[in-house]
Amino acid sequence: MRVLVTGAAGFVGSHLVPVLVERGHEVHALVRDAEGYEVPPGVTACDGDLLDRGSFEGALAGVDAAYYLVHSMRAGDDFEAKDRRAARNFATAASEAGLDRVVYLGGLGDENGDLSAHLRSRREIESLLADGEYALTTLRAAIVIGPGSAGFEMIRQLAGRLPVMVTPRWIHTDCHPIAIGDVVAYLAGALEVPATAGETYEVGGPEVLSYAEIVRRTAAAMGQRPPRVISVPVLTPRLSSYWVEFVTDVPASVVRPLILGLKNPVVADDGPIREHLPVALTPFDEAVGRALAGRSPSNASERLDAALAAADSGADSESGAQSGGEA
Repeated sequence: MRVLVTGAAGFVGSHLVPVLVERGHEVHALVRDAEGYEVPPGVTACDGDLLDRGSFEGALAGVDAAYYLVHSMRAGDDFEAKDRRAARNFATAASEAGLDRVVYLGGLGDENGDLSAHLRSRREIESLLADGEYALTTLRAAIVIGPGSAGFEMIRQLAGRLPVMVTPRWIHTDCHPIAIGDVVAYLAGALEVPATAGETYEVGGPEVLSYAEIVRRTAAAMGQRPPRVISVPVLTPRLSSYWVEFVTDVPASVVRPLILGLKNPVVADDGPIREHLPVALTPFDEAVGRALAGRSPSNASERLDAALAAADSGADSESGAQSGGEA
């Protein structure tokens, strides 16, 4: 299958592209600067910017499916408008090119609640992409643990630099972290399971943790004493974003929307996706260890093969049981 990966040079895209090649797909990577992109073996690099109509449409020629992994948080306060424009441009061009499928990685969060601007934007992009004339598969995830993740890098620096953390109440909010290798397996697998076309799924790792616990266990993995966490009711997420900017190297344009989103519980109901893709999930501490070491996901393609085989075996067993019952 000929597959286009938008955001191929980003955190998730850079991990997904090699796995798609390994799965036998003809992969095209859409990047803003093809000359500056270190092209993985077996990949064709394409120049283009989804914010600039007319610059990227050629990359969609002859493509069967595409991954939408673009966001503009680093753009600053107007990231929502830029994300909106990019999604509309892509949906129009992909529809005109006749794509069969698009797979989008969005964010978790109860849409009936008071979502942060970042999570609200992720949900809006999902809606805009759904307007296209193709089957959209959406995967929603919380924080992704892996080398290159802005969210994890923020946590790593906080865990390593602060013996005491004074935080708002969001530090005790539930979160469902997931390893980058597991996200990649789900993304690649969604393309190989026709039943996922047009559906929305939530994905998470094997543990639900509070942000306080995520920070403590990350510090422990770094061989450091876990920081003492003190939550103060009067301290707002917006105020806390200022000191996070001060003590970490993560750009302020990324810190602010991430911190403001921490007020929203993000816990996945992953039962529906695991009916199709029962991926062997990476333990949180192992995911953190790999991220700290800068290591790539472990055996994502092999684990996907095992998940597909397990799903097929389960379907065959269910079919056999039904047949036996009818007999």
